Amino acid sequence: MMHTFARNYVGSFNGRHGRTGTLWEGRYKACLVDSGRYFLACSRYIELNPVRAWMVAQPNEYPWSSYGANAEGRTDSLLTPHPEYLALDSDPVSRISAYRALFAELLPDELVDEIRIHLAQQKVLGTDRFRSWVEARTGRFAIVRPVGRPPGRSNCP
Repeated sequence: MMHTFARNYVGSFNGRHGRTGTLWEGRYKACLVDSGRYFLACSRYIELNPVRAWMVAQPNEYPWSSYGANAEGRTDSLLTPHPEYLALDSDPVSRISAYRALFAELLPDELVDEIRIHLAQQKVLGTDRFRSWVEARTGRFAIVRPVGRPPGRSNCP
């Protein structure tokens, strides 16, 4: 679906603007996330990406972020609040405050690395129980594999 969308959109965009080439670098990548443990961490990861890339100083300065809706209460008809976000507090003002407090510190480098490796390999990001559940339902291997080729086995006796 993303391939078809990108191909069609890029062609029409390039035609409108008299240009050639790609608009995006690389393939679309995603990973299945265990909401209970990782949703808020992934939200922070995504909303802090422009800060890590030195595009903005604060996440609320990036116009394409959901931070304004989640941490400042701005209305955005494109967003539907996630149950994990709603579970932060039943009172909207307290929920906004709790979400904003998550950004008081940057994500630990280990967590950023964990999210990136799961995203790069498009593997399940979650607990072992969640990964096992996904593997059983999909019949697909869901655990991150080591980088590089697997060690070769000798076919000599």
